[in-house]
Amino acid sequence: MSDLQIETPRLRLRLMQPSDLDGLLKIFGDPLVMASFNGAPFNRVQMERWMQRNLKHQELHGYGLFSVILKSEELLIGGCGLEHMKVDGDPATELGYDIRSDYWNQGFATEAATAVRDYAFNALHLPRLISLIRVGNAASRRVSEKIGMRFVAEITRDGICYWKYAIDRTSNAHV
Repeated sequence: MSDLQIETPRLRLRLMQPSDLDGLLKIFGDPLVMASFNGAPFNRVQMERWMQRNLKHQELHGYGLFSVILKSEELLIGGCGLEHMKVDGDPATELGYDIRSDYWNQGFATEAATAVRDYAFNALHLPRLISLIRVGNAASRRVSEKIGMRFVAEITRDGICYWKYAIDRTSNAHV
């Protein structure tokens, strides 16, 4: 499984690995990116904890976060992947994406999210994907809509308001 890669015209997505720490810190240590989460930039210790949590999830569930590599520069520019979670007591798989702010507005999040959506439905045969987007994050909302997700509800989780988007495998025209 560690050799798993997904190719798109401009991106290579591969499972996150410990050597990605510095590249991921450039994303999650960026105040512009973290404003999307209404949070402070990560320091190295927080990034290491976040990474370990994601690597453990990957080992436990067989899927997780892909590092998004811009092929033309061989540079890690983002993360995009799947996380198993409970939402309102029900199991769910979230599709999430984060791109370095200096690579925003070039379609990379949509390209990566489309590839992960197709992988989730075609290879993993997951029945449904959701995205939880902080209320007010219009850019992430647009990415979800571009990959075929539809608004389901506004929910509060751990005291934070989210727009919940979803797509079912059976309604995905790209499968």
